[in-house]
Amino acid sequence: MRAQPIPREEDTVVQSRTPRQGGAADELRRILQRIDGRGYPAYREIRGAYAFPGYRLEVDYVQPDPFAPPSQVIVTVPRNVAGFPPELLRTPVRATALEDFITRRFYALSSRARAGSRGTGGSGLVSIDRPPQEVLRRTSVTMGAEGVEARFVVGLPARGRTVLGRQAEELFFREIPAVVDGALRYANLDAAAVRRQVETVEDAECIRDALEGRGLVAFVADGAILPRVSGVDDRPLAEGTVVPFCSPPGLRAEFETPNRGRVTGMGIPAGVVLVVGGGYHGKSTLLAAVEKGIYNHIPGDGRELVVTDTGAVKIRAEDGRGIENVDISPFISNLPFGKDTSSFSTQDASGSTSQAANILEALETGARVLLIDEDTSATNFMIRDGRMQRLVAKKKEPITPFIDKVGQLGRDLGVSTLLVMGGSGDYFDVADTVIAMEEYLPRDVTAEAKQIARDRAAAREREGGDRFGPVKARRPLPRSVDPSRGKRAASVSAKGPATILFGAHAIDLSCVGGIADISQTRAIGDALVYLRERYLDGKRTLAEALALLKRDLDEKGMDILSPYRRGDYALPRMFEVAAALNRLRTLRCV
Repeated sequence: MRAQPIPREEDTVVQSRTPRQGGAADELRRILQRIDGRGYPAYREIRGAYAFPGYRLEVDYVQPDPFAPPSQVIVTVPRNVAGFPPELLRTPVRATALEDFITRRFYALSSRARAGSRGTGGSGLVSIDRPPQEVLRRTSVTMGAEGVEARFVVGLPARGRTVLGRQAEELFFREIPAVVDGALRYANLDAAAVRRQVETVEDAECIRDALEGRGLVAFVADGAILPRVSGVDDRPLAEGTVVPFCSPPGLRAEFETPNRGRVTGMGIPAGVVLVVGGGYHGKSTLLAAVEKGIYNHIPGDGRELVVTDTGAVKIRAEDGRGIENVDISPFISNLPFGKDTSSFSTQDASGSTSQAANILEALETGARVLLIDEDTSATNFMIRDGRMQRLVAKKKEPITPFIDKVGQLGRDLGVSTLLVMGGSGDYFDVADTVIAMEEYLPRDVTAEAKQIARDRAAAREREGGDRFGPVKARRPLPRSVDPSRGKRAASVSAKGPATILFGAHAIDLSCVGGIADISQTRAIGDALVYLRERYLDGKRTLAEALALLKRDLDEKGMDILSPYRRGDYALPRMFEVAAALNRLRTLRCV
């Protein structure tokens, strides 16, 4: 039995998986009028499907009381009624952009509908999964063979535990129809805004598809707005000093897009790329924008055409995390007392050890680009200068610093690195490209950096040999991935975007990049259960199991992750699924 996506009524009659077939909308009206004033469990009678004018409404799950998570409702509008032009659905990329637009419109309209209170707890709530700035594949709205399907939640009105049937009638027969009409019918949408979003996403995806062939790992368009309002508000900064991005001539790239035509900006080459500059000049802001460029963005975000290879993974130190059977010997070896680092495990990793493990785990699951900021890195992992080498001989230092391995990542494994580095010019020796940020604008200083490296040779000696070393393929043991809690076979939930409660354990994702939305976190938690049930058998490697999961998600959709039709999933990358599994402290691998 997999994790239950909705609360179960443990002290009442459990609802069956197949909803009772209702009938015409008037039957729902009669039920609501009949149960008005009765006890809250009477709401169970409304579960079923009803034919409204122009759409079908299903009450898929009924909450057990007004303070419980709200009831789940699904509306399907036939394609001929919805009236969306076929060209908006011509490709999966276009369809995802359209579904995202509809979700945002539905959320905006339902926010107005739920402005007033209708009783106790969440009474009167009408809401759909709220998207962030990123355009993600979601389950909230889908364009299927039957038509446009929207999955949302409704707080059934009550006073205490007494049904407010008349208010519920107003909700289902006045407010929800208005939201459905305003969001799921093309004639009632801003056609120009719809097309702008679809075409913006399509242009970004076109550039992303062309990156590898151009020898690039990322692209930042001229005119992009990179700064955000704050660390907790991902909207574009509009007040104060906002400098539109402008590419340096030496790194300028041009792309021909299907809708905007020719687009210019800075192409970030494959290889080892340093971003340098003084504090507060925009180094980390550029890296953060590139990190988010693995996803497409809505029009007006400022980063619509900041596009990154989808194989990019942010790497940082993560003191205290657990590590299970990772071969960190490319970076750390010869530990005191002969501790083996080719199968290294700990429940309390240091900064350097965790950063080494994070890199090897990313490589294990196919990362093509590493994104690293010195501000969130372990200093002794990044660099060991000549003076320290003279004082502490290599045979007494287990750590081979990243500076001696970063070039080998590209030569041996074809993995690029984009590194923000403001504190050590020794990296000039290993960099292929050096970009200086000056007052939020980039400058290509590769030639200057290389000349400095020639004029002032580093006093340090290279360490760690001539090859990067092994990347170990691990095989997770299914018994170590246990989602059970008490009498529940599977208890999994997301507590914010950075925490998954998985059985009796909490998975901390606060240091994991690549998660844009809590809806991805929900999907990751249930994906771990899916992996355990189907593909983690102690024989398949983690990479093999993740490839099978990705295949299933691509072919069958996210509904495979739950026995119920959820509207609050967003598609995660396999890198983040792996990161969650790697941070489950019970994980054991062979």
